[in-house]
Amino acid sequence: MALVAGGVVILGGGSTGEAFVAALRRLDENVQITLVERELVGGECSYWACMPTKAALRPTEALAAARRVPGAAEALTGELDVQAAFAHRDQVAERDDSGQADYLREHDCELVRGDGRVERAGVVTVGERDLPYDKLVIATGSEPRIPPVEGLAELDFWTNREATETTEVPASLAVIGAGPVGCELAQFFHRAGSRVTVVDTVDRLLPREDPEVGRLLRDQFEEEGILIRCNTKLERVDAAGRLHVAGGEPIEADRVLVATGRKARVTGLEGLALEISKRGVEVDEHMQAAEGVWAIGDVTGIAMFTHVGKYQARVAAENVAGGSATAHHGAIPAVTFTDPQVASVGETQGDGLVSSSYAVEALARTSTYERPKRAGLLKLFADPKRRVLVGAVAIGPEAGEWLGQLTLAVRAEVSVDVLRDTIQPYPTFSEAVFFAVRELPL
Repeated sequence: MALVAGGVVILGGGSTGEAFVAALRRLDENVQITLVERELVGGECSYWACMPTKAALRPTEALAAARRVPGAAEALTGELDVQAAFAHRDQVAERDDSGQADYLREHDCELVRGDGRVERAGVVTVGERDLPYDKLVIATGSEPRIPPVEGLAELDFWTNREATETTEVPASLAVIGAGPVGCELAQFFHRAGSRVTVVDTVDRLLPREDPEVGRLLRDQFEEEGILIRCNTKLERVDAAGRLHVAGGEPIEADRVLVATGRKARVTGLEGLALEISKRGVEVDEHMQAAEGVWAIGDVTGIAMFTHVGKYQARVAAENVAGGSATAHHGAIPAVTFTDPQVASVGETQGDGLVSSSYAVEALARTSTYERPKRAGLLKLFADPKRRVLVGAVAIGPEAGEWLGQLTLAVRAEVSVDVLRDTIQPYPTFSEAVFFAVRELPL
């Protein structure tokens, strides 16, 4: 493999940029690598998204689980220690990137702190310093998408950043957005003591997932006491934080959390001949955006997940090093860490597909577990002509963990016959895979 002779500059030091550094260094021990980061190395995922939200959710999830299990429930003597939960969150997301800076040094990568811009091809400018490059990798990530609602810009609202830094549990919280971030944070703050209302124009929670999954999660939320206002148009927000909606009573809240998605961060790239669409920087199957330029992670808008960014980093690194790797985006797993978890992969809608489902509460494992009223389901989707699995969606305990074999099955185009002949361990939630695939009408 013919490796690059000159230097590589990476714009953006989040988890995707870090993954690229490690992947490229494994391929080339000598290439000069420079990473430019304006905030903390490790990025959004490490400090304000994936890690702090999952760390905060865990104490509430563990407590709720214990309350559902005979024997454990009787041993509980108190309520959630919210400040200890916040301390756990902050220990996981310590917002100190000295360890990440050391990691870059160990990989012989220079860290340049500052806001990098490309005003002309071949040079990244950071403050007064110019960084010439032979190869450029854009990993600038994404930022919250704020809806153009009257009065919202003047309000001191939260995004995921403020919500994952706060040590305050507001008496009432309005969450604008019924997607994964909105649902996760709504459940956390409700279980921590807030009166929570979720409002969105969409007709269900998690609108990108199968409708049945959204209904099951809504049932769980409403059973807990979270108020759901779907099919609701937000018209304006007043100075007191009151949300005025079309055709309904205003929503009163001490705090407003905006969780209406994210948009690619594409500023500072004016000197490059890139195709930038509504979703982000367009790339080919090799993650290349222009001659000598690659884009990876959220900035491409393909799928804004940390694991996808890291995967794209590995593909791009091989190509920057002279290879010809191709990115495959047909089997992207996604997990929403609500309780119960929601996990999906591949194609879960489309003409000509056949599907089947299996209720998680019918599994032997559920009877030994926490006995929730609604344990969930697994739904599979297959191509009847090729007789292969093309997608899956699950809602249930630790669904993100037992989705793994289905991700592999979709990616490898494993035949339904092989899946039916695969031995699943007993008693586990994975048994749902056998029972669901058995019911596919093939």
